[in-house]
Amino acid sequence: MSINVKLSESLVDQARRHAVIQHRSLPKQIEYWSQIGKIAEENPDLPFSLIREILIADQEAPVGE
Repeated sequence: MSINVKLSESLVDQARRHAVIQHRSLPKQIEYWSQIGKIAEENPDLPFSLIREILIADQEAPVGE
C-alpha cells in the first residue's frame, strides 16, 4: 500500500542523490533510511555497520529462497 507523505524539499533532494549512488529508487531510499532509523531507535547499542549488515542480509534472504 502506498500513501502520499509531505517531506521537506531538502530531505527529498538528499535522498534523490543517495538513491542514484546506491542504485535505488527515491521511495526505496527513503524506506531504507527509515528502516535504519527504526532499528537504531529500537537497538541503541547496535553500531551502524551491524545495522547495515542486518538490512543487507534481510534483502538477500528472499533472493536465496
